[in-house]
Amino acid sequence: MTISNEQYAQSVTWKEILSQGEVWQFVLDELRNSPVVEKILEAAKNKREWIFVGCGTSYYLAEAAAISWTILTGQPARAVPASEILLFPRLLQAEGADVQAVVISRSGRTSEAIRAAEVLKKELGIPAIGITCAQRSELEEACDISVVLRAADEQSTVMTRSFTCMLLCLQVLAARLTQNGQFLDGLRTMTEKFTPRIGAIAGHIESFVSRHSFADYVFLGQGPFYGIAREAALKVMEMSCSYSQFFHALEFRHGPKAIVGPATCLTFFLSDTAQRAEAEVLSEMKDLGGVIVSICNRADSSIRQTSDLVIEFDFNGNEVALLAPYTVPCQLMGFFTGLRKGLNPDQPRNLTRVVILD
Repeated sequence: MTISNEQYAQSVTWKEILSQGEVWQFVLDELRNSPVVEKILEAAKNKREWIFVGCGTSYYLAEAAAISWTILTGQPARAVPASEILLFPRLLQAEGADVQAVVISRSGRTSEAIRAAEVLKKELGIPAIGITCAQRSELEEACDISVVLRAADEQSTVMTRSFTCMLLCLQVLAARLTQNGQFLDGLRTMTEKFTPRIGAIAGHIESFVSRHSFADYVFLGQGPFYGIAREAALKVMEMSCSYSQFFHALEFRHGPKAIVGPATCLTFFLSDTAQRAEAEVLSEMKDLGGVIVSICNRADSSIRQTSDLVIEFDFNGNEVALLAPYTVPCQLMGFFTGLRKGLNPDQPRNLTRVVILD
């Protein structure tokens, strides 16, 4: 079954992508008054190291959350796939008693995530916080305490608003732990500015996709935006069955640039911190014939001249608050590319909403 351009407004994936700004506002309000958040902050106040765990999209979320956590709290944090904990638990046995794990699963039913939470608690003695969008799930039972973002849950197979909402939740926890009210205010400002713009962003992406056909998609980001680059590549792969890759932006010039040509779409997630160095790579790839999409806070004249599409956010605040909105254009790219190829993003090939193992 395919879905035509005239019918895409009926797609649940489309509706969930476009709902994100409004749902972010609801989630921020809910977290501000949540007794569960207060319990987590009390239990975690003496923790000094954090491990973020997930599978697939939730693992890329864990990567973005871990870097956000370190930037916002100054505490060491890292992301680990749930499968690594199951297959190589000794990699974590050297961790100290002041370690806190966070296990992420939209459905709370993903087998590897649940088993990882059990291994962390029972075998490794590391307490686990659950982050999910579904009530009364197995993950809640396996974890010491859980945050359930019901408004972020989805009907679709491909994760979109659940990713951004759970990421925002973890950023809120980091900011609350360090009493960083300025960052919390920035998240709210970001959400208020983004909500009325999502329709226009969708129009720009749809127009861009309608004019191009690519053999390769490459997503490039540094620092806090690397996990977002990985998630973006997965969205395009899942919804359009396209070949997509991800790299650190400056690493791309060390070999991978061999693939660049007119049939290569390169999306740069440009940071405020390192934009000058990242833009140099962008210019090099344009010279090699690549088609360039720039997602950034603010673009200078050079970036505008070198890019085939620019999406700007014009945000006055900590760039970590931009991780969620930076994700949305590539969700839309995956959606519209899938439509152009005659696919139905609501029914992605070979995928199920939850991976449950025997």
